[in-house]
Amino acid sequence: QVQLVESGGDSVQAGGSLRLSCAVDRYVYNSQYRLVWFYERPGKMREGVAAIDRPGNTAYADSVKGRFTISKDNAKNTLYLQMDSLKPEDTAMYYCAAGPYHNNYFSRESINYWGQGTQVTVSD
Repeated sequence: QVQLVESGGDSVQAGGSLRLSCAVDRYVYNSQYRLVWFYERPGKMREGVAAIDRPGNTAYADSVKGRFTISKDNAKNTLYLQMDSLKPEDTAMYYCAAGPYHNNYFSRESINYWGQGTQVTVSD
């Protein structure tokens, strides 16, 4: 059973916008404390981009602050990532993930559930 399903990835020009969605299994949504967007750029390790916890506190990587916004809809068990002012360096596979409380919102090792990813490509 696939428990996190991402959608919304696409190819866009620099300066454009995209909104990623992640449909989360209800059990996962209710049992995990934090929901996180990671990205994996070609040749690089998977990195945290944005995170939101159960009370709604958010965290962002420095590279996306002011451009990306993470949000969630509790009624729909869905996580979102609004990406504005996209840059070519945002090109990556984007994954949503769920995990327990951790003092590092972007800890990969403590993630319990991963989606399969959605590709974002930003061209000049």
